[in-house]
This record gives sequence, C-alpha cells and structure tokens, in this order.
Amino acid sequence: MKHADSNSSPVRELTLATIAFFLCFAAWGMLAPIAPKLQDQYGLSNTETAIMIAVPVVLGSLLRIPLGRLTDRHGGRVMFAGMLAYAAVPPLLVGTAGSYPMLLLAGLLLGVAGASFAIGVPFVAAWYPPERQGRALGLYGIGTAGTAVSAFAMPALFSGPGRGVAGVIYAAVLLTFGAVWLFLARDAAGERPEPMPIRKVLRFGPTLWQLALFYFVTFGGFVAMSIYLPKLLNDWFDFSLTNAGLRTAGFVVVAAVVARPIGGWLSDRVGGYAVATVAFLGIGLDAVGLAWQASVDPKIVPVTIICLSLAFWLGLGNGAVFKIVPQRFPQATGAVTGIVGAAGGLGGFFPPLILGIVKDASGTYVMAFVFLVAFAWMCAGLALMLAGSARSDASVRLSQSAPAPVGTRH
Repeated sequence: MKHADSNSSPVRELTLATIAFFLCFAAWGMLAPIAPKLQDQYGLSNTETAIMIAVPVVLGSLLRIPLGRLTDRHGGRVMFAGMLAYAAVPPLLVGTAGSYPMLLLAGLLLGVAGASFAIGVPFVAAWYPPERQGRALGLYGIGTAGTAVSAFAMPALFSGPGRGVAGVIYAAVLLTFGAVWLFLARDAAGERPEPMPIRKVLRFGPTLWQLALFYFVTFGGFVAMSIYLPKLLNDWFDFSLTNAGLRTAGFVVVAAVVARPIGGWLSDRVGGYAVATVAFLGIGLDAVGLAWQASVDPKIVPVTIICLSLAFWLGLGNGAVFKIVPQRFPQATGAVTGIVGAAGGLGGFFPPLILGIVKDASGTYVMAFVFLVAFAWMCAGLALMLAGSARSDASVRLSQSAPAPVGTRH
C-alpha cells in the first residue's frame, strides 16, 4: 500500500515533478550549447562534434526502461530523489573535463539525467483519472524546456566565469531541489501493482512498437534539433554561442512549454492518434522546408519560421503519444514509458550523427532532412490508420454498452 500526505494534491505533485524533470533536463543539455566552442578548442571534426552532442542521449535512453519498471515498484518519490542527487555529479565533470575523451565521459554520465522522464510519467499519471492524464502529462512535459535554460545559460557562463563555475551552479541547484523534493513530494495513495516482467511487456504487440516509432520521431526530432541547432546556426549564419543559444531556447519553449501541453489537451478531446496524424504531416512539411534551405544559401527569416513551426508540431506529437501510453497500458505505465521513452531518446541520438556525417560527406545537410520527411510521413499514414481503428473500437464499445430499446428485453 502506498500513502499520500493529507496535504498533497494532484496539482502540487505535478508541479514538483515538472520542476524535478526540468532541472534534470537542464543538466542533460549542458554540452550541446557550447559544442561549437569546444569543437574549435579541441580541433574536432563535424562527426566528432556530433558524437559529443549525441552521447548524452545514449545512456539516458537505455536507462529509461529499468527506471520505468523501478518506478512502478518503488514509486516516483524515492526514484526522483535518487535521480536528483545523482544528476548533481556529472555537471562537475563537465566543468573540469580537459580532453575530448573526458568530455565524452561527462556526456555519457549526463545522459542518465535524461532518463528522469520515465520516473515522472507513472508518478504523475497515478494522480489523475484517465480523462485528464493527457493534459497532466502534457504539462509535465514542459520539463523538457530545461534544455532551453542550458541553451541560453551555458554560452553565457562559458564566455563569462567559465565551465567550472557552471558545473558548480548546476550541482548546487539540483542538490537543493532534491532536498525540497524529498520533503514535499508524495506518491498517490492506493495499491501499487507488482511490476510486470519485461518479457511480458515486450509481448504487448504492435501498439507498443507503434508508439515507440512515433516517439522515436517526435521526441527524437525535438532532442536532435534542440541539441544540434546551435551547431546548425553557427554553420549557416556564423552566430555567436549566445545568439544561437537564445534562438535554440525559443525552439525548446515552443515545443515543450506551448505545444506539448496543447497536444495532451487536444488528445483528451479528439484522441491521441488524430493529433499525432496532424503533427506528423506538419513535421514532414517543415523537414521539406529545411531541406530546401540547406540546398540554397539559407536565410534566417525562413529558417526561423520553419524551425518554430517544426517545434510546434514536434511538441504536439509528444503530447499526443503520452496521452496514449497510460490510456492503453494502465497496468504497466512505467515499464511502457521506459520502452517508448528509450525509443524517443535513441531518436535523438541518431539524427545528430547523421547530420554530422552527411555534412562531412556532402558539404550540406539536405539528405539528413530528406530522411526526416520520409519518416514523418510514414508515421502520419500509420497514425491516420490507427485513428480510424480507435474510432471504430469506441463506436463498438458504445453500442455494446447502450441499453436495449424498450420492447426488446425478454
């Protein structure tokens, strides 16, 4: 049995979880905004820089699976307390790393903080009824805006007091909120079911893997763009780290703060698959726009419009996917969140590598964005088909639950 404090409320617990996730994601996004400067400092190729940017995603992606299951077993209060304490350590290594291998190690350890997403989803979902989970999890997803803080703060700290001071600041904030979390946060009351064996979760079938594919594109696209955009803007327009970081922060805010809650809210009303269909169509159109800009002399106005539009569609899709997860898998929300979240994290790992490799091989980013067009529109077709199936299933359930007309009972 798990107990909730009498003073606890869904809104308070959602707020605490969102802040915890926000801070973990801020730490997770420390390296990408200063990657262009580190590239110059250590004489790295585009591919080496892309690896450094993408490495934090790897461990965080894989750890979402066990962390989701552990949250099902032990609850989000204990798990998030441990995560906040751990996440305070890697920023110190980022601040003191003096070589490319040490930066890769720092990035790998930072990646664990990205797995915090799998803790918060089952924690928040347990506090809300199914018809309100889409909106609640969309608001929780605002925590991904933590990367916006790093996109703006890290270049300023790098150019000012330096990486070492940045690491100390991040560590202090995480430890402080870890104490606040442990004091205030509570798990929702009720029985906590025995976590489902992972082999059984993996046999959930097509629905699980479809959602993993959707999140691979939506969250993967968000992560890839938010961590690679400073590098892209530096290549295309020779922006300073601060300028590129500010624009990247705008991208993250639109996706995480504006669009993701809207995606969850709309999904509560019209269904997650319908919202995902629209989101994937928009992602594909914006990827066409980026491929066009990459093939010519890019201009900042169209690039800005396209990137902000892309941020909106990616955030909308993220909100839609995590309306569907607890709805379809209420008995194993943490475990499924871990698997779907891992797919999303891996979706953020590969695109920066592809961008770097394509740029080194061809001199432009065109083909990298063409790949995104293909993936997005394939997912749009699949989501449209599933939206139709979901409507049919709902109609059947409604007709089966409707009372028989007068005169037909015996």
